[in-house]
Amino acid sequence: MTVPPWPRPEPELPPPGMAGRLRIALRIVLLLVVLAVLLPLLLLVRAVERPLAGLRRPVSGYVVQGFFRACLAIAGLRLTVIGTPMAQPGAVVANHASWLDIFVLNARHRIVFVSKSEVADWPVIGYLARAAGTLFIRRDARDAQAQTAALEARLEAGQQLAFFPEGTSTDGLRVLAFKPTLFQAFFAPKHALYVQPVTVVYRAPKGEDAAFYGWYGDMDFAPHAARVFAARRGGGVALTYHPPLRVADYANRKVLAAEAERTVRSAMPPERQG
Repeated sequence: MTVPPWPRPEPELPPPGMAGRLRIALRIVLLLVVLAVLLPLLLLVRAVERPLAGLRRPVSGYVVQGFFRACLAIAGLRLTVIGTPMAQPGAVVANHASWLDIFVLNARHRIVFVSKSEVADWPVIGYLARAAGTLFIRRDARDAQAQTAALEARLEAGQQLAFFPEGTSTDGLRVLAFKPTLFQAFFAPKHALYVQPVTVVYRAPKGEDAAFYGWYGDMDFAPHAARVFAARRGGGVALTYHPPLRVADYANRKVLAAEAERTVRSAMPPERQG
């Protein structure tokens, strides 16, 4: 497979046929049922956790994880895991191919995402992200000190964070350069922190384009989600958890970001190394 140049134009997503629309309807009903059961449970658990544990989430993380596992099953996306999520305090960093990345990573690991503030306003995804406890930040140098303080507060509460250092999503066929900005928060001297690189690789349903799950550029969410839920056969996604990187072993955020990028890129299939 030849990886197209980047940036690549967004594909036209034709509306699904009758069979596809029926599959979409069925999967939406199943998602709503799961949401109707687990969202009230999550809110109830958080109402008890908040006064007792503050930012710590000793129970609600399992509810969030259960929801995203159900979402993957409903979407027909088979998850394969290589390696083990770290137990050390710090963050998971991964390449970013799709809105599905949040579902996939949450399904395997109880983490809290760090996301750009615009995501909070996205339909459906923004609501789910807020309910899951996502930390929203503005990508503005003027807010760097406040952002670092917010990240440190979550780390002190024992949360494992997760973010996408590329800063944007791709077609899933490549890894873009990692931006070092958010890595700075993990150099706080009062913490012994780790960063675990994770490689996310999607496998398209049979007969579909290799970038089937990729969501990038100016692609609208609704048509892309419709294509995913309309598919007769689901594809798969593989998570490779690499050995954690001890932050203290790296001179600065740029060196750490470069090593995390190299590690994530190393587990991409040979034809996706670009």
